[in-house]
Amino acid sequence: MPKSKGRPVLHAATVLALLAGSAYFTVELRKDAEAKVPAVQSVTDKPDLENSAGKATGKQTWERLNNPTRSVLRGKDGEILATFTDGARTATLRGPSRTFTEPANTQSRVVTEDWVRLMPEAWRKGAEKEKWFKDWFKQYYGSEEDDIFAFAFQYVQGAPVKKDDEGVPYAGDAVFGPFKEDGVDRLEQNDFYDYLGLNYTFRDGTTMPARKERYRALDCSGFMRMVWGYRARYPLMATNTIGDGLPRSADGMARSKVGVDIIKLSGPSPWYTRPKNIDVVQPGDLLFFKMDHRTGNHLDHVALFLGVDTDGHRVFISSRKEVNGPTMGDKGGASRIDGNGFYAGLLRSAKRL
Repeated sequence: MPKSKGRPVLHAATVLALLAGSAYFTVELRKDAEAKVPAVQSVTDKPDLENSAGKATGKQTWERLNNPTRSVLRGKDGEILATFTDGARTATLRGPSRTFTEPANTQSRVVTEDWVRLMPEAWRKGAEKEKWFKDWFKQYYGSEEDDIFAFAFQYVQGAPVKKDDEGVPYAGDAVFGPFKEDGVDRLEQNDFYDYLGLNYTFRDGTTMPARKERYRALDCSGFMRMVWGYRARYPLMATNTIGDGLPRSADGMARSKVGVDIIKLSGPSPWYTRPKNIDVVQPGDLLFFKMDHRTGNHLDHVALFLGVDTDGHRVFISSRKEVNGPTMGDKGGASRIDGNGFYAGLLRSAKRL
């Protein structure tokens, strides 16, 4: 695991001043900075009228909202600066603008001010007054230290290799998995320790062996476990039944009690029902899909919701067989959850860790 590097803490006033400027901070894996981008998309967080922009007060204010139950920090002009959901450790913070692209597989561009981070404790009403939160918020509000989105894009095609102090590559271009014997389909069940090539001992003492033929491979749930668990330090189960934390498979994650169910699974099995309203999802949420009749009642794909791209579509990043690795691209189906596309039609539930 790489050691975190300290960065100067930016105070809220400094951050607001930066946001008011015309320049924006750009993160692109291939230094694709030649084109101007449209205005930054805000957090899509308006399931009801109660969530519309707040009134200008001239100071920062806290507000409680429902669906899901959460606290939001508003700026002096009523804009949302941060969102904290009851029962979840995930926080969405407003920060310097970034651009995420993956030109190898798509022209889609996500320009966002959202920084998704894990808090040390799950949010609860009134936590803004507690010391643990004040200390955490002071450190990370306005920080440009890698967040969940930055981690995720360190595994797309062409991503540069990053090594820890012991010389172990912990980031870089990942594949979905090696071919099966038929030479057509790819092996699944490729976890983060397979990618690392290291036997890994979980908190409960269970050790899982890395398989050499799956080195640098991450299936869809293995990708999420790499990003949230190994990199962001969210607790991980060794399997779907051993240990505590985030389970091994997409179905295990979807049905787990960890985090908060933002869109609950509904309808008759084995295909369940597409949700009617997806406005409740926000950047950083886990999305779950039912895609394969061979998996019975199981949900069989998981993705990370990024937000709205510059074409106005709600997009995600996930590890997929079609492009052999993490992608937000459109080979084998656009990574959109709106409209009537392949993945939009197969979305079934969402969770906020």
